[in-house]
Amino acid sequence: MRIGVIDLLGKEPPKNGYSRFMRMNNASIMPQVVAVWCEQEGHEVHMAYYSGAELIAGSLPDDLDMLFITAFSQAALVAYAMSNYYRHRGVITVLGGPHARSYPEDAQQYFDYVVGMCDQDLLRDILNDAEQHRPLGQYVSASKQPHVLPGLRERWKFLRPAMEKAKLLRLVPVIGSLGCPYKCSFCIDAVTPYVALDYDVMKDDMRFFLETRLPRSCLVWHDPNFAIRFDDYLDAIEEAVPRGSITFFAEMSLALLKEDNLKRLQRNNFKAIAPGIESWFDIGDKSRMRNVKGMEKVNRMAEHANLVNSYIPYTQCNLIFGLDSDDGPEPFELTKRFIDKAPGVYPHLALLSAFGRNAELNLQYQRDGRVLPVPFHFLDLVQAMNVKPANYGWVEFYTLVCETFDYCFSPRALTRRLLANPKPLLGIEQFFRGVSSERNNRLKHHRKMLHWLKEDAEVRDFFEGVTPEIPTVMTNTIKQHLGPLWEWLPENALHYDPNAYLHSGSTHPLPVALV
Repeated sequence: MRIGVIDLLGKEPPKNGYSRFMRMNNASIMPQVVAVWCEQEGHEVHMAYYSGAELIAGSLPDDLDMLFITAFSQAALVAYAMSNYYRHRGVITVLGGPHARSYPEDAQQYFDYVVGMCDQDLLRDILNDAEQHRPLGQYVSASKQPHVLPGLRERWKFLRPAMEKAKLLRLVPVIGSLGCPYKCSFCIDAVTPYVALDYDVMKDDMRFFLETRLPRSCLVWHDPNFAIRFDDYLDAIEEAVPRGSITFFAEMSLALLKEDNLKRLQRNNFKAIAPGIESWFDIGDKSRMRNVKGMEKVNRMAEHANLVNSYIPYTQCNLIFGLDSDDGPEPFELTKRFIDKAPGVYPHLALLSAFGRNAELNLQYQRDGRVLPVPFHFLDLVQAMNVKPANYGWVEFYTLVCETFDYCFSPRALTRRLLANPKPLLGIEQFFRGVSSERNNRLKHHRKMLHWLKEDAEVRDFFEGVTPEIPTVMTNTIKQHLGPLWEWLPENALHYDPNAYLHSGSTHPLPVALV
């Protein structure tokens, strides 16, 4: 068969300066893995990278037999429109990725196959079946994560077109583990057991990277939590490549970032790290601060973050607003104090969102009637929160969000962050990202949401749960972003059941079968 694989890097063509330079670095590993596996089964495979309706790397022939698409929920409507276009041409379509796991019941209406977890045996079954399943697609899932994935050497022919288009900085994705040992109720990986992937593949990934390295390239570990088995992972890195020969980025738990480990990471040229704080009043397992809250947590986190930042020049700390433990202005004020106390740390601020089945906590939100049918297009942890806050009105909440974004990315905060970074190029990147992505894009959108909530009755009634009808301003935004794909968006695709997890009768996030 002639098979196409689409990695959807975004829901719209890149608009702001930062996204134009960095969008190609959103490439995921699993689409390349699927491409390798399909080729190993004897099929002709073509890879394409899209952002919204815009092809930004690779290509697809006109006469495909089967098309695989991977998408986060924010790009789901783009995926639905693409699938509809190709199904009208007789192509069999398959959806994988986070949206397929989070909203399988909805995705089944628009794809022939919807894939939960995937291994090579499951993919082989799909390829051997290769049937149209309409009007309702077939849900399939492996029982567990694979223990071996194709390495960078095998994936490179499919990844290289994307990396060649990333002109400013190339973040080459590799992975050493799947799942997570932590059991955070808000996380998609909490229900999938931790699996360390083959160390020999990891070592070969690094050696191959050195052999073929493009200019301005870094290796980025896509592990949900890199180096849970810290010494084993660092031993593998030190055995595979000369110390300092590769620049690494990773996401790690604060609990692992002790000073001895930080020294070893620094020796091995780790330049960027992204630990999660998440909340000042909740979710303290990863930082070993379960019983530390409020200002005491701010002080201890700032001290730890400054220690991390002294060894790793690009330290990003992640925070979530809107958790049920948040009440009043205090969580937002504490975030501002953290910025004051840790001036070199880059804050990544997200809004609580419940992505269908992706976490056990979502079931309780649905039982409480708090999940809104916000169009998938806005579910990116930034643009629109789809869970009614427990302790805020919408206008109050977005007012506090805007004030906090404005503070964290004010000219003063941006300048302090730039001056605190010992690596000028990384400091400039942070400054550029802060101005372009955060201040001019995310803060601008939060202010737009606040304006809509104050002035637009349709928006206000929708977010208050008075009506399920999608506000006109949101529909118009989707239409603008989809461009020529809007005419291929299936009827009623903007609407879905936000409580499908609850209505399924299952308490486990991963459905067994939805055929």
